[in-house]
Amino acid sequence: MIPILDLTEQYRSLKAELDAAVIDVMERGQFIMGRNHKALEEELAAYLGVRHALGLNSGTDALHLALRALDIGPGDEVITTPFTFAATTEAIGIVGATPVFADIDEASYDIDPAAIERVVTKRTKAIIPVHLYGNPADMDAIVAIARPRGIAIVEDCAQSIGARIGERMTGAIGDIGAFSFFPSKNLGAYGDAGLITTNSDALAARIRSLRAHGGPKKYFHEELGVNSRLDEIQAAVLRVKLPHLDRWIEKRRSIARRYTAALASVPRVATPAERPGFRHVYHQYTVRVSDRDAVKQRLADAGVQTMIYYPVPLHLQPVLRSLGLGEGAYPRSERAALEILSIPMYPELTEGQQDQVVAALRAAVAGEAVA
Repeated sequence: MIPILDLTEQYRSLKAELDAAVIDVMERGQFIMGRNHKALEEELAAYLGVRHALGLNSGTDALHLALRALDIGPGDEVITTPFTFAATTEAIGIVGATPVFADIDEASYDIDPAAIERVVTKRTKAIIPVHLYGNPADMDAIVAIARPRGIAIVEDCAQSIGARIGERMTGAIGDIGAFSFFPSKNLGAYGDAGLITTNSDALAARIRSLRAHGGPKKYFHEELGVNSRLDEIQAAVLRVKLPHLDRWIEKRRSIARRYTAALASVPRVATPAERPGFRHVYHQYTVRVSDRDAVKQRLADAGVQTMIYYPVPLHLQPVLRSLGLGEGAYPRSERAALEILSIPMYPELTEGQQDQVVAALRAAVAGEAVA
């Protein structure tokens, strides 16, 4: 079986450094907000080109606390895409705001700025563009919509660390960036972990307070906060991995180029689009195929693991039934959910494995058994 992701090779390549970093934390005996936590925040702020990078315990908390810091709550509307993971709208629901959807651009799978403009109201307080699969959303167009209206922008960078538009990193363009270090991410911890980025001193101070039970210092609590501190062991792991991130990204991009070239002649397979000036980091390499479920099964039979990110758009999820949105509300997202298929993508994927994936996909699309 060729897996969609294999983290064991990455661990083996960094085993000595990772083991030493974890043991050092154990021997020092400081497990919450220690030296690695502080150093990682500084290193990530420098890498991403922002004033502040704040470690948290998950990407979901990053989205939630971003909205809290912006004082978004009941009666407010937050525009986002229906074609993403549920954490995006979970964060909106947690603060009591209402999600408002704008359909995707079918080429990039990111939120369509023209669709955003059509749903802006006086109650719109924030826009959450998701850089899906590691492909940056059209931030210049989104900024042009938001800034004149005083609407905040929270970038959902859960899949996009290292992605760029020109020289600007995702997470450094909007008011706040929200990152996930879930183990499967391009920069992954060995457990849950997240990050918020901002260039605002005031927002950074508020988030520091919110992540530590709502107080600027221990045992003094000014508001209702949460416990969302980045674990010291996870910070140590991420510090070992961060210097390798750009090399891993370039390997992903190289694999993507090979896939795209090899699949160009395969009928009924649409490969990812990469726009000039946008650095796609290929957290996923996602194709579109008709008869997707049958193709997926044929690939599984051939020993190639695939995944569907995501099979049900958020507006059709039971948890959001109260919004009263049915099939046909966001047709581009709905079509994508029926056709998208992510194939194996990780830096250690060999050329031989890549060729096997391409051959299996070619046969699966043609309805043939794979030898």
